[in-house]
Amino acid sequence: MSRIRAKNEEKIIRAASRIFAEHGYAATKTADIAELARLPKPNIYYYFGSKEKLYRAVLESVTEPLLAASGPFIEYRDPVKALTAYIKAKLMISRDYPYASKVFANEIMHGSPHLPEDIIARLSEQTRTLAARLSDWMSQGLMARVEPRHLLFAIWASTQTYADFNWQITMALGKDELDEEDFEQAAEVITRLVITGCQVRSLAGE
Repeated sequence: MSRIRAKNEEKIIRAASRIFAEHGYAATKTADIAELARLPKPNIYYYFGSKEKLYRAVLESVTEPLLAASGPFIEYRDPVKALTAYIKAKLMISRDYPYASKVFANEIMHGSPHLPEDIIARLSEQTRTLAARLSDWMSQGLMARVEPRHLLFAIWASTQTYADFNWQITMALGKDELDEEDFEQAAEVITRLVITGCQVRSLAGE
């Protein structure tokens, strides 16, 4: 892929993320995306072929990082390290992909009418893998026994809210936008709640 093509596709996805987030799939016009991206409207179809394919590209722009965020569960045997890194990764997605995260959340809230089956399958498999890892740590006595999927739901809700409900959070904090310190503080608080609340402890020697 040429540098120019990659740059233009990134600009279009970034613009589309915002327009889809603000107007929803049905009400979004490719002309508005082109205007925000500062590119001719035919470029939208040249690079993506259709509005539906562009929407999928927006979803993939956030689902790929969401899938990659589970890496610490594979990388670390120690649950404290894994959960700390996982929570941080999830928050960085809210920081780096705020509009795409809103698009994803809106898609889920409407029953995933446009979410491709392959993405659903990958996300479902990830959930099973993460839940199994948590269950394994519980069996080892490294954390309290809780329903692992509901623990994941709690982590998702607390991290993704920094993108999906950004307006509410910035309003409550009395600022126009969140900065690095806000995300660091959020990571510290959420991690402490999970580690302490679930009585998570490190492996001996880790």
